[in-house]
Amino acid sequence: MNKIISSGTRQKTFINEDLIWSEMEKATDPAPSLVQEILLKARERQGLTPFEAAVLLKNTDKELDNEIFNTAMYIKKKIYGNRLVLFAPLYISNECVNQCAYCGFNAKNEDLDRRTLSSDEIRKEVEVLEDLGHKRLLLVYGEHPKYNAEWIAQTVRDVYAVTSEKSGEIRRVNINCAPLDVAGFKTLHDVGIGTYQCFHETYHQETYNKVHLAGKKTDYAYRLYAMHRAQEAGIDDVGMGALFGLFDPIFEVMGLLYHAQQLEKDCGVGPHTISFPRIEPAQNSELAFNPPYLSSDHNFKKIVAVLRLAVPYTGLILTTRENAEFRKELLEVGVSQISAGSRTYPGAYSDPEFDRPDVQQFCVGDSRSLDEVIHSLITAEKSYVPSWCTACYRLGRTGEHFMELAKTGFIQKFCLPNGLLTFKEYLEDYASEETKKAGNELIRKEIAGYPDADRKNLLTERMTRMEAGERDLYL
Repeated sequence: MNKIISSGTRQKTFINEDLIWSEMEKATDPAPSLVQEILLKARERQGLTPFEAAVLLKNTDKELDNEIFNTAMYIKKKIYGNRLVLFAPLYISNECVNQCAYCGFNAKNEDLDRRTLSSDEIRKEVEVLEDLGHKRLLLVYGEHPKYNAEWIAQTVRDVYAVTSEKSGEIRRVNINCAPLDVAGFKTLHDVGIGTYQCFHETYHQETYNKVHLAGKKTDYAYRLYAMHRAQEAGIDDVGMGALFGLFDPIFEVMGLLYHAQQLEKDCGVGPHTISFPRIEPAQNSELAFNPPYLSSDHNFKKIVAVLRLAVPYTGLILTTRENAEFRKELLEVGVSQISAGSRTYPGAYSDPEFDRPDVQQFCVGDSRSLDEVIHSLITAEKSYVPSWCTACYRLGRTGEHFMELAKTGFIQKFCLPNGLLTFKEYLEDYASEETKKAGNELIRKEIAGYPDADRKNLLTERMTRMEAGERDLYL
């Protein structure tokens, strides 16, 4: 192992920092012709190498930046159309033994109100979420020895067991928890989780060591190989991410892409999703209030656009850390999933005074309700179809199989119609009158313009059945 000054040891992994630095240097001041050549390749939906992504991110020509944005819009429309998946995070615990310098859940933060939800409290939170219309949840956990795989699995069972009077049921539970061993991941697989999500935070080892001061999270390599262990355990949908603001954002994008490449090489399929949260203020975290590597909105938008070009068939997830107006802008250049109506601490959805910095993990930038978010999506100049579809997961179309189908235009043929059906379900059971009126008009226009006559007839027939009271219909 090579020594790094002031940061302990540098572990040999598939993240080759020397190569990344060399490629970043080589990408500096790229010729416009090279940028154009890379954009032509991207339009063919072939993806990009980490070096090619660095070239686009290193470009400083504003006109070429606009071409990057336009190409990302083209790819987004070609693959995903105007469908947008919605979900909500559900915090199960904020107890944590890690000391992460950027996080409000830091074990040294003595001002945080620590809490872990009981099974009954989980049920109450899920009932609130179901009554709002949510169908997809991301369960979030602190890292603590008492949260073993079986305990986490039981919380998943608790969520799936809750149903409400309308069409209320959670149909997909994704997990964001500390890395486990293969046996632990098998326990989660067997209880029926969807995507396992784990962010590496920063791929730069020296920075990683400096911001992770205690706890198991200090082990860079163990966390890095979490996705490999999850896939070995049978969880073929995994989600990765980096926390932007800790280190050079171009380095982090390249780290994400090299991580994705390694997963595809070793496991046959890369990440199902990639997330790219920016650091937001967090209680008692000086670093979170003063991130060492701030990205301007323009450069952050470029990061999202380049990720869309680099991994065209991978879901890109945008959280409520960003404000409503900027979230709308980022949808255009590649985002395919968003959280909505998010609250970031245990018990928050049942809490009438939910905006509480003394308990939350970070400050939320978009605090609109789910219905407000949906109304803005469907009435915008470029409208989106909100989707809670889970048909693929329940029919076994996951992992490598899903990626193979996606590359044949499957998303437009199945995911958009199924998204419309879940949207109709939301309108029938949960929407405000204003949203319901606008939503039904959008559905009418979408069906009228649908190119496949057979599917158009199937959609119309299923919409009629939904209006008569049937639920959970999909193609």
